[in-house]
Amino acid sequence: MALKSTVYKAQLAIADMDRALYADHALTLARHPSETDERLMVRLLAFALHVPADDRRGRLEMARGLSDTDEPDLWQHDLGGALVHWIEVGQPDERRLLKACGRAERVTVLAYSASVPLWWAPLAERVARCANLAVWQLPSEQSKALAALAQRSMQLQVTVQDALVWVGDAKHSVELAPARLLPREGARP
Repeated sequence: MALKSTVYKAQLAIADMDRALYADHALTLARHPSETDERLMVRLLAFALHVPADDRRGRLEMARGLSDTDEPDLWQHDLGGALVHWIEVGQPDERRLLKACGRAERVTVLAYSASVPLWWAPLAERVARCANLAVWQLPSEQSKALAALAQRSMQLQVTVQDALVWVGDAKHSVELAPARLLPREGARP
C-alpha cells in the first residue's frame, strides 16, 4: 500500500520591502511521503520570495515536484498557458535545469543542505550559459532552523528587506541570508 501525502496548511503574511509587496496567502501544501520538513519549508519560502504582486501574468502555484518528474516544485503560467517561471527546490541535475531553461522564461533554484557546494562545483560552468537561470543557496544551518517552524497548521510572517529574510510564527523567528551562486540581473532568492 502506497503512503499518502500529508496535508499542511499555511497562512502567510508577506512584507517584502525589496519589492514593495505586502500580501496574505492561504496555502495548502501536500507533503510527499519522502519529503522532509526542511524541504517543505524551503518550498514555502520559495513561494513567499517569488509570488507575484498580481495575477496579470498568472499565479504562482505549487506543482507536483517530487511526484512528477516533468514538473518543478512551483511554477507560474501566464493566462495563455506559457510557462513564465519554473522554480526548483534542492539540487536538480544538469539535464533537468537545461530542460527547464528551454521551457520557461525564468528558472530559479533554491538549493539547501550541507552538500550544495559538492553539487554546484561541477555544474556551475555547464549551466552558466543559461541567461534565464538564477541559483541561490540557503545555508544548511538556516534551512534546518526554518524546518523547526514546520507544523500541520502554520501562521507565518515573512519579512524581506535588503535581501535578508525573516520567517517567524508567534513564538520563534529565523533569519535567512540566501547566497547567490549564479548571478542574473534582477534575480532574487
